[in-house]
Amino acid sequence: MRCLRNARWAHRLAEHRPYPDLAALLAAADEAAYDLRVVDLADALAGESLPELPEDTYSAAHTALSAAHAAYEARFGHVFVIAPGGTSPEEALDRVLEGIRSRLANDPEDERVIAAEELRGLARHRLTAHLDTAATRATSHYAPRPGV
Repeated sequence: MRCLRNARWAHRLAEHRPYPDLAALLAAADEAAYDLRVVDLADALAGESLPELPEDTYSAAHTALSAAHAAYEARFGHVFVIAPGGTSPEEALDRVLEGIRSRLANDPEDERVIAAEELRGLARHRLTAHLDTAATRATSHYAPRPGV
């Protein structure tokens, strides 16, 4: 549920465990996301928060981003979502603002399709990050300590 906030998606992934590798898990996550109904998509979007910005982002950028988010939510009825896509933290603000501005012109049905694709990308990113963190914890737990 931390990766994509929809119970149907999460149950589908859990039902097919264990996965032999990350590629199989990501393929199953994609398949489950592609099968989301409109109500599931709305549920997942309702569980999302605004994209985070680096801590040192200046206040004018936060103001611009808040205004763009408000316009987006007023037009489409849900929070703007965008997958990281390999963007560095320094480029995150520009990517998010450019994404909102370009997508504001979309037809609501076209935007629903794009938002669903971005949610799939977010889920993949979160799954990978979660597994990377778990693997790091596991290896650091068993790593030999100096002097031991």
